[in-house]
Order: sequence, then structure tokens, then C-alpha cells
Amino acid sequence: MRRRRKKRKIIGTSDRPRLSVFKANKHIYAQVIDDLNSKTLAAAGTLKKGAKNTSNIKAASKVGEEIAQKAKEKGVTKVVFDRGVFIYHGRIKALAESARKGGLVF
Repeated sequence: MRRRRKKRKIIGTSDRPRLSVFKANKHIYAQVIDDLNSKTLAAAGTLKKGAKNTSNIKAASKVGEEIAQKAKEKGVTKVVFDRGVFIYHGRIKALAESARKGGLVF
């Protein structure tokens, strides 16, 4: 229910795509999505070979920096932040703050 309510309000467009975040027990993922054209513009996550400590705040902030860099390469600077069903604290907050430092505006 909560996911459906949030999904109705948050829509990514060509001008302001959606920065979607998913958090699992061991990993965290982020995508920049244009919902109107059904395209993923950039994606980043902690799922890499040889990566250690993928479930902490440092890893989430690295993912935020990486997604900001990839989005800027595609020409995206303004996004709509979609935290999904996750509360804005801990790893989600660290990812968002590092994405802002990386140059994304939301």
C-alpha cells in the first residue's frame, strides 16, 4: 500500500528523472529513470566483484557519488528522489547527501 501511494505522486520525466533507491540487507542500488519513456538513464550499486563492506554508510555514499557522476555524464542535473518504502535515515540518507554533493539537485 505504501509503495502504491508513493508511486502515484513521484513520476520521473525527461526534464527531471526519478532517482530510485533500493536497499537490501547486503547491498544498495540506485537508478535514474525516465518514466515517460520507460528508460533507465544511469545505474549504480554495491554489487561488484571483490567489494567488501557493501552494507554500510560508506558504501552507500560511494554509490551516491557514482550515480551522480553517471547522471551528469548523461546530462541530468535535476532529479526527483524516490526512496521507495525506506525511511530517510542511515544508508538512504548517506546516498542522497553524497548524490547532492556530486551535483544532483533534488
